[in-house]
Amino acid sequence: MIGRILALSVISVSITLAQNSSPNATKATQPAAPATKTTTNYTPPKTPWGEPDLQGIWPLNHLIAVPLERPKQLGTKASLTDEEVSKAKAALEARNKRFQDGAIPVADTSTRVMKQTSLIVEPADGRFPPLTEYGRKLQAEMRSSYRPGQTVFDSVDDFSAWDRCITRGMPVSMEPRNYNNGIRIMQSPGYVIIVLEMAHEARVIPTNGMPALDSHIKQWMGESRGHWEGNTLVVETKNFNGLVGLTSAGVPGSPGPLQPATPDLHVVERFTRVAPDQIDFKMTFEDPSVLTVPMTIAYPMYLDNKYEMFEYACHEGNTAVRNYIETSRYERTHPKK
Repeated sequence: MIGRILALSVISVSITLAQNSSPNATKATQPAAPATKTTTNYTPPKTPWGEPDLQGIWPLNHLIAVPLERPKQLGTKASLTDEEVSKAKAALEARNKRFQDGAIPVADTSTRVMKQTSLIVEPADGRFPPLTEYGRKLQAEMRSSYRPGQTVFDSVDDFSAWDRCITRGMPVSMEPRNYNNGIRIMQSPGYVIIVLEMAHEARVIPTNGMPALDSHIKQWMGESRGHWEGNTLVVETKNFNGLVGLTSAGVPGSPGPLQPATPDLHVVERFTRVAPDQIDFKMTFEDPSVLTVPMTIAYPMYLDNKYEMFEYACHEGNTAVRNYIETSRYERTHPKK
């Protein structure tokens, strides 16, 4: 997004490793994920009304170095070896030592070295599926301040929903960004609320059997309905307006250019608490108008109730979009000599 400040240090060690410099972290380097042993017979705590309790803050900072797409050379290799993780941790510790007493202030950091080589787990190669012919047409028409080579900005239609501070959309809002990765889950009888630090949204998900909205009612984030399958919260989302892409600038390892979506998008999420401090998350989305096959993203979420979720003050109508348009028009009417 235009005008945002990125406060991160990033290094490369066979895969990219990143450190978040927010006040939410500690200096301890976490062990390679999974840090908590996942047990198939784990019984999660229950809410007073008897549902599995998923409440808490589950930030995605540990995923900012896991690319959305797997590097091609890794093929179907879904996880790093212990040796590769050890090398990554050693390089990370060396980086911390290098900057510890330097002239550049070093904020408290928390880094969990992930074995996961991509957020995409299906298709098996961890790559974004090929687009349909219609999908490629829509992709060519997509506009964003991050679109490579785009220099003409004449109206708000030349900017993405995220440029305009409206939304990151779905499924992007459930993917890590370089910052503001806070996710808070709250529950009440018949509802689950997922609060997103970026971009200041709350997903209100009925779990009480509420009928779905009429299919003609379209929304930026779609309309979600949830239900419980044992200890797993299943959330199904439809009724998208098709104005937000399937990928977004700033999601590490996103394929470029941006990937389009249509009102045919259908997203199914599964939240399963498998340990006191871990939720296994899986999200499958399909949009037959643009995707040749469905795609699934999966990752662990780790509980961190000390994480501070800050106001995301970006708002539609800020001056950045107007300045882009004015500058673009000026440059075209006053070409350089």
